[in-house]
Amino acid sequence: MPIRALEWCAGRGSTLLAFGILVGLAVPPISSAFRPVLTPSVFLLMLLVLLRVDPAQALSYLRRPLLVAALCLWLLIISPLAVFGLAWLTGLTSGAAAPFGAALVIMATGCAATSSPAFARLVGLDGELSLVVALLTTLLVPFTAPPLALGLMGVDLSISIGGLMARLALLVGLPLLLSLLIRRLAGPERLARAGGAVDGAVVLLVVIYGFGVMDGVLARLLAEPALMLGGTALAFAGSLGLNLMTALAFRPVGTRPALSAGLLSGNRNMALYLAVLPATTEPHILLFFALCQFPLFFSPFLLKPLYARLLHHG
Repeated sequence: MPIRALEWCAGRGSTLLAFGILVGLAVPPISSAFRPVLTPSVFLLMLLVLLRVDPAQALSYLRRPLLVAALCLWLLIISPLAVFGLAWLTGLTSGAAAPFGAALVIMATGCAATSSPAFARLVGLDGELSLVVALLTTLLVPFTAPPLALGLMGVDLSISIGGLMARLALLVGLPLLLSLLIRRLAGPERLARAGGAVDGAVVLLVVIYGFGVMDGVLARLLAEPALMLGGTALAFAGSLGLNLMTALAFRPVGTRPALSAGLLSGNRNMALYLAVLPATTEPHILLFFALCQFPLFFSPFLLKPLYARLLHHG
């Protein structure tokens, strides 16, 4: 029965993901109860996602190495620099808006969300390209994001560059090592048979994460509706803006790869930051990362008709 229940969850992933965010927002006691398990849920989520990815097989999809390398460079280096420039030009790096501006820049330093390959397949984009780039940027982000966010851009996160690099490396590296060990002990056939159950467990962990990440959001919405609506609008603008900018930049390689690149760029993994940043981090930055979950979970489905039209004419 537990296996069947997990497989049932896997088959209804998109509905349950939206359910996690909306229930966490609407029922504060639930979000408050799950807040303490946010970091463990992110750790287990990374482990299970990596367990479902055979690194050798993923890298075998690397039919266009230059495109993958360009995408990784774009996501991890060029995008945050471009967003920082736009934030500076629009005044988001100073005054009362500075915390949200800093959070927007940090969002752009993040790796592609681990859900990106699944979202890409659901909306008809390139799942293989998304898988490789999501995996590589996740492995690289501990080395690129801290120097950009803390060093080059001077964002204060109440943690040193080395400390943030170490935390991110631990949260990414330890699940990777454990997944390789489990894969070796269990064998590919056993893992393949358990694939549906593992996918269902991933969905449940994302639901738990959705519960916890919404802690305090409803109270802030009721107390400061203008701030919260503005922050949500900025989160959608950042996500959709990165999506559009990246899709246009990679348009010469073809419609489908370009749209896939845009989806990867617009959907960044904020769970890693929420799991490793100290509680003393500027509250508006942590709040913005929570608000980023709305475009992460909803924008791929909102854009699905547009993707279908562009692919048809592309």
